[in-house]
Amino acid sequence: MTIKALLKRIWLISHREMHMFSRRPMFLFSMLIVPVTSIILFTSVMGDGLPYNLPAGLVDEDDTAVSRSMVRTLDAMAETDLVARYASFHEARSAMQRGEIYAFFHIPRGTTAKALSQRQPSIAFYTNESFFLPGALLMKEMYLSSELMGISINRSTMTAKGNTMRRAMASVQPVVLETHPLGNPWVNYAILLCNVIVPGILILCVLLSTSYTIGIEWKMNTHLDLYRMGNGNTAVIMLGKLLPQTLLYMLIFLFMDVYLYLILCYPCHCGFASMVLLGWLTLFAAQGMAIFVFAIFPGMMRFSMSVCSLIGVVSMSISGYSFPTPAMDGYLQYLVNIFPLRHYYLIYVNQALNGYPITYVWANVAALAVFMLLPTLVLARYRRIFTDYSYRP
Repeated sequence: MTIKALLKRIWLISHREMHMFSRRPMFLFSMLIVPVTSIILFTSVMGDGLPYNLPAGLVDEDDTAVSRSMVRTLDAMAETDLVARYASFHEARSAMQRGEIYAFFHIPRGTTAKALSQRQPSIAFYTNESFFLPGALLMKEMYLSSELMGISINRSTMTAKGNTMRRAMASVQPVVLETHPLGNPWVNYAILLCNVIVPGILILCVLLSTSYTIGIEWKMNTHLDLYRMGNGNTAVIMLGKLLPQTLLYMLIFLFMDVYLYLILCYPCHCGFASMVLLGWLTLFAAQGMAIFVFAIFPGMMRFSMSVCSLIGVVSMSISGYSFPTPAMDGYLQYLVNIFPLRHYYLIYVNQALNGYPITYVWANVAALAVFMLLPTLVLARYRRIFTDYSYRP
């Protein structure tokens, strides 16, 4: 068969596919509206990078100039908003249990007197870890403010005894620490999370739509008609079948990159074109995996979609951006490599955030290429699937 004849068959199958889209607006909605909405929604929710002005409470039983200075230091921090002051520990705990505050700072009576007489006073802060992110952020700021106040008291005590400021600082802070966050110097959660969660959602949509598009032929009992349209050439059938949604997803991935790197100006040290190519390669890898999964479970559209959904959802937890891969159990450290999002994440970190050469991530690029080429292993099997298998719910 000539190339012109093959292209004509691909076009006829694609035209048939677009006609099927027109009869299933909900499917088109899930392929277009849901991904675009997810991109805008997640970046908007995390637009500030971190939550600020988290409500917290205060119990200041000491009520001295030193304790008030400590409170002012805490309230000046960006992530803490002291919205209420309570007379006792029990009132503050009740407010936290009602959900009015996420944490409260407790300064016992006599704290200043003990500090000035070097009797090591104790202060306490309580956080509601049922809400992990606000609880962790408030704990960090409360701990920092208490450390700063301890240093301030020690410095004041030493200078009052006749020590110079330089000697006092050398005593209370003998080693000066410098922090240099690499790749994300702003410590902006949105830069990390949005660049992984959003592609993860797109990969999930691709997996589901691909398995549904293929499986619907068996459910509607039209797979033999499709097989005859492709003249038994499964490569032509798959190309024609997936071409319309591939072009649509390529535009969505392009929109994602434009929105993240050109509009929101997220760091991209490897160049915009490289991220576009990475997104498209990930798209092809997800489609290849979905085609491979359906070949393992022929005629079982629902089960294939369930497997693809499991792959897409689990990949967001196991890819390494929320929990470090080296800390996982031994077998999980190898299992993570079967998820396309894992390789997308590693390429993104090394390329976009750190600006390393492509040679640092050649193995991950090769892994995505392997996922993309998985259909070549099952195209011969698809001939039997088209002719011998019927729909199995």
